[in-house]
Amino acid sequence: MEVCAEAFNPDEEDEDTEPRVVHPKTDEQRCRLQEACKDILIFKNLDQEQLSQVLDAMFERKVRPQEHVIDQGDDGDNFYVIEEGLYDIFVARESQTRCVGRYDNHGSFGELALMYNTPRAATIVATTEGALWGLPSERMKIVDVIGEKTYQDGERIIAQGDKAESFFIVESGEVKIMIKSKTVTVKDANQEVEIARCEKGQYFGELALVTNKPRAASAYAVGVVKCLVMDVQAFERLLGPCMDIMKRNITHYEEQLVALFGSSMDLINPGN
Repeated sequence: MEVCAEAFNPDEEDEDTEPRVVHPKTDEQRCRLQEACKDILIFKNLDQEQLSQVLDAMFERKVRPQEHVIDQGDDGDNFYVIEEGLYDIFVARESQTRCVGRYDNHGSFGELALMYNTPRAATIVATTEGALWGLPSERMKIVDVIGEKTYQDGERIIAQGDKAESFFIVESGEVKIMIKSKTVTVKDANQEVEIARCEKGQYFGELALVTNKPRAASAYAVGVVKCLVMDVQAFERLLGPCMDIMKRNITHYEEQLVALFGSSMDLINPGN
């Protein structure tokens, strides 16, 4: 069920953010870099302001033939987007090193070591002169975490029975949580009952991600609402340590359902 919980204070988060870093770029360089980034998965959910921050934080690195850009086993320090050049990918296994692929004037590499805090999984060697754009590890959080979305009054944010793909934190406004009860009469089968409200700093949508079940409730904007939205991959990566706490909330949610409807079946079988 999508019931709110205290988790996040956007104002406090803003106070803790590091100063914005800007590496100067010509308009031509910025256009080329934006073009190179547009199809990279980790940038796809960024709004224009967030993408602008990413582009500002990127620095240019020129490389020469046979230069090692990253080495397998090293700690990750930068994520790279290729502007030009050829780059071979080498992986060492059982005392043997093999070339397993090549980047040809486009692509990106290095994000896995930064996102998962693990050593580099491969060695990347430039085979020609080339140019890269690097994003330092401390700036990857701009990409990794959250997108932002605004909802109008009455707009449905999530629907009961839908597949869960995102987790939401209320940045401003209020969200109404509604559920269809199995205990209502046939003529009222589509009637929804309000069970909770989420305000600034509260989150919702986590339960379906924790249980891997369809959404157990719907959420609607009350007035204009702004939410921070985290996709399921970022949710699992960043909030994994909190998973046990979130699972314990299920018991509390079931108690709420019993109090409201005399049954917790809506939580157990949300899509039915």
